[in-house]
Amino acid sequence: MWGIIPAAGNGTRIQPLAFSKELLPVGSRIEADGSERPKAVSEYLVERMVAGGATRICFVISPTKSDIVRYFGGGIGQVETAFVVQPQPAGLCDAIFRACAVVGRDEPVLVGLPDTIWFPADALRHLPDDRLSFLLFPVERPELFDAVVIDADGRVQAIEVKAPAPQTNWIWGAFKMPGRVLHELAAIWREPGREDEYFGTLVNAWLARGNGALGIRAGDSYVDVGTLGGYRSAIALLAGPAA
Repeated sequence: MWGIIPAAGNGTRIQPLAFSKELLPVGSRIEADGSERPKAVSEYLVERMVAGGATRICFVISPTKSDIVRYFGGGIGQVETAFVVQPQPAGLCDAIFRACAVVGRDEPVLVGLPDTIWFPADALRHLPDDRLSFLLFPVERPELFDAVVIDADGRVQAIEVKAPAPQTNWIWGAFKMPGRVLHELAAIWREPGREDEYFGTLVNAWLARGNGALGIRAGDSYVDVGTLGGYRSAIALLAGPAA
């Protein structure tokens, strides 16, 4: 199973930094020798993808983010790593679909955002392998995210992208799909006149064509570390009982 990590963004909301935002130290980890070391924010997502079954991780990076290659290029335990370059900033969809170059149609794919921290750490295990499914989290300000409207059976009705007054406070924090669906979504995105910037608007178009997706309310807490306020919230979250 592949884990796709779109890490090509500039991180303007938390700049200036002397390194890629995905390497922002948040919390710490204990090494095998017992020593404590700073932990990059993107390591939390990698850990969660591995807990969800990923055996290979693909980082999509910009040409300037060689520090991510240096940090993760030696591998992550027994997990293989690959790096794909997004030549210029072109939105989340463009970054995700750059990974189509290495992801086959017959293998499941996990996608998450590298500047987020969420619990429970093994929540991705609740997502099925055979369809597009979203891991949902309750948040206080869903208008800042992509709110996912589902019916009583968990079927996705619509994704409200940064809507001023969303119908729900449940947002997606990560998602999973067969490789086949990844390539189908990429084909729609490349149609003339589309090239959506946001994944939510693309999924809405995919749903309108008769396809289906699930929303799984298995998330407890979610923090976007891409702002200074989010960074403070992440530190508080990691200090709490969930960590």
